[in-house]
Amino acid sequence: MKQNWQPGTMIYPLPAVIVTCGDSIENSNMITVAWTGTICTNPAMCYISVRPERFSHHLITETMEFTINLTTVAMAKATDWIGCRSGRDYNKWKETGLTPVKGVKNRCPYIDESPLSIECRVTKVMPLGSHDMMIAQVVNVIADDKYIDSETGAFDLAKAGLINYSHGNYYAQGEHVGKFGWSVRKKK
Repeated sequence: MKQNWQPGTMIYPLPAVIVTCGDSIENSNMITVAWTGTICTNPAMCYISVRPERFSHHLITETMEFTINLTTVAMAKATDWIGCRSGRDYNKWKETGLTPVKGVKNRCPYIDESPLSIECRVTKVMPLGSHDMMIAQVVNVIADDKYIDSETGAFDLAKAGLINYSHGNYYAQGEHVGKFGWSVRKKK
């Protein structure tokens, strides 16, 4: 038997990311975002959705850039805290102990503790209702060397210990169950 529910956003799990924004380390903020994802491969594009009343919203629309920082089990408490407090009232860098690093292609900093940071430039802001979707082109990806497989050169997501968000809860990323195409690959 199945139940019918009211319309809702039940597409879970989602990555729990910290978005950094602002025009310098001194004038920056962090916001926890779960409404994020890939929208195009070539050119590389992604999106975040942010409520217009959030402190970070105006920082992003002023600079038209942000950085998506993937989060880990070790960053889980800071990830949650950042999502519960406003940058209007707190210096989130100081309160969480996370380390800001000057952006490479963006003016806003990225988080040193993040295993992967994606620098983005906003190409369009779409008001959708409760949130504005900020569509952005990826201008740079910063990957921590300790998660790069020395043989393949690939980024090891499992080793990074990423966390996901699902309906109000944070979870460690699960075990590996297969690689793209494994279901149709011919056996040797």
